[in-house]
Amino acid sequence: MELVHSVLQIAGFGAADLDGLAVSIGPGSFTGLRIGISTIKGLAHALDKPVVGVSTLEALARQCSQTSFLICPMLDARKGEVYTATYRFDADELVQQTTARAMRPEALTGHIKSPCLFIGTGARLYRQSIAAAAGSLAHFVSGGQNTIRASSVAFLSMPRFEARDTDEIADLIPQYIRKSDAELKLGR
Repeated sequence: MELVHSVLQIAGFGAADLDGLAVSIGPGSFTGLRIGISTIKGLAHALDKPVVGVSTLEALARQCSQTSFLICPMLDARKGEVYTATYRFDADELVQQTTARAMRPEALTGHIKSPCLFIGTGARLYRQSIAAAAGSLAHFVSGGQNTIRASSVAFLSMPRFEARDTDEIADLIPQYIRKSDAELKLGR
């Protein structure tokens, strides 16, 4: 909350000046998603502001400005897996090509048949094995681009705010893709 306060102060705004709130809803770290979404839900409720949830993978893909390549955001999912999907720009629109899923990076690279731009913590972590498997089809963003930017989440939320297509605060939940270790241990 101190960081939120600092950012608002630097921007010269108070929380009441905001028109709405946007948040990344996953996939990602179970704890990180819960904390981020809970924080936004609390702020939205207290300030009576609309909220929009945005896919973490889509926000990462959006950071690849207008490439003609297939875009493959990858987040480290631990256990030798990544959360991933593929996207492609069609004119100015970012279009999702495959559904988000958790998988081993080597399983994904076998499906790459055209130049592909990899981005995210998973792309950074598994860069060598991706490059070895996909060869000259594999391209990577520079180091600083592998982290999701708040501006990407904000950019993707804007059309939904403008269309008044916001999420119900109570219904905003993390998109985990796979079960947590606790759920697996309980057999759920």
